[in-house]
Amino acid sequence: MARRLPAAVLALLSLLALAACTGGDVRDEPTAAADDRRRIVVASGQDVTGKNGIRQQLIDAWNAEEASQGYEARLVELPGSADQQRSQLLGALQSGSADYDVVNLDVTWVPEFAAAGLIRPLTDAAVRSPGDIIPSVDRTAHWNDKRYAVPFNSDAGLLYYRKDHLRKAGVSRTDLSDGVTWDELREQIDVVKDRLGSQDHEGWTTQLAPYEGRTVNAIEAFTSAVPGLRLTDGDGEYAATVEQLTAGVAELRARTTPAYTLDEAAESREAESLSAFAEGRTTFLRHWPYVYPTLHETFGENLGVTRLPGKAVLGGQNLAVTSATSEQRAAKAAELIAFLTDPDSERCLLRAGFAATRDSAYREAGAAPRCRHARAYAETPAASPTGEGTVRLPPDRIADGVGFGRDILLPALREGVDRPRTPLYGAVTHTVITELDALYGPSPSEGRPDDAEIAKSLDEALRKILPG
Repeated sequence: MARRLPAAVLALLSLLALAACTGGDVRDEPTAAADDRRRIVVASGQDVTGKNGIRQQLIDAWNAEEASQGYEARLVELPGSADQQRSQLLGALQSGSADYDVVNLDVTWVPEFAAAGLIRPLTDAAVRSPGDIIPSVDRTAHWNDKRYAVPFNSDAGLLYYRKDHLRKAGVSRTDLSDGVTWDELREQIDVVKDRLGSQDHEGWTTQLAPYEGRTVNAIEAFTSAVPGLRLTDGDGEYAATVEQLTAGVAELRARTTPAYTLDEAAESREAESLSAFAEGRTTFLRHWPYVYPTLHETFGENLGVTRLPGKAVLGGQNLAVTSATSEQRAAKAAELIAFLTDPDSERCLLRAGFAATRDSAYREAGAAPRCRHARAYAETPAASPTGEGTVRLPPDRIADGVGFGRDILLPALREGVDRPRTPLYGAVTHTVITELDALYGPSPSEGRPDDAEIAKSLDEALRKILPG
């Protein structure tokens, strides 16, 4: 029998489904009309904080400041999945079919757009207090030793867990906020399944469907198994070995074995994995920071969150100025980026559920950071994922002396690892996803290949597409 999901989770699932499934052309593409000459157009994917979300509110705040100057920023949200949005942006910028001044790029796209000449190097005018940006996060905004973007919101995988499951199973340690290893995690899963029944409770779930989530999980396993492993070097050339990949595949197989992992994880994206956890079918969940407010509203003190065992992959989006825009508009676009990424904007983003990109946003544990730019997030009530009603911000303090932002999220960001840095990232992630079908695709009649066979095939495929 299907379990009823809480309203907050249903709202977030609806938004995730819309962001993933909407197709078609770019909506409301700007054209070069005369009355748009003083309008700065920002193209972005859908805001997971919902209708009139935090990004729109920050743009509204900039517009209020710039009213006397005659400039106005306009947010254009692109439909479809991340891959579809990337294709739309590439097509629009290469053909000149849309007059975008600022583009909100996934961190993995910056090298591709920079190498293609679609975005321009930025001056210091686009960055306020650059020393405040978390170094690992800031590196995602550079290519060939030049700054092409400014981090807008970051991301790093976290481990969510059900404290009520652990208590019911009699697990002695139910607060994992100071961290947990994979061996400790597996021990807890064994206890929960033994005492609560494996038919009712599986161990954990994550995102292993054949899309970007599979690549993220793979890179987290690879870099955990082999410290310092990179598929590409600073120049985008292939840098891994078969031996390293073999160790990485072995780690990925071990942490996603059916004995500990929900069977449907192999077909799950963000929405499906969140649904399984919210329904109580798993005790642990690997997911992103933006689900923390909704999960806390749903489960309260029964929700736990901690850093992922091992390494966590960095996600997020960076703001860049397009090369096609005029010098005058580019200068104003840089001012807009500086505003949208300044310390106060980052505090607002953190209050809304995004991972802020600046150290200063995380200074105090136990209290939500002050936010002035966006009024809806200035006080305790914040906009709900659907943009309707209100939802209280979750407390930052999650244990005695432990703050979610300062002690869980910030260290995950500081130590986060990059996905391959290359203008050919689209081909790289497609290759990783395809080669790992050997683990997660339909089981062949002769059985699945071993770790060394998968690693050798992956190595050969990556050598065909990457220089070096």
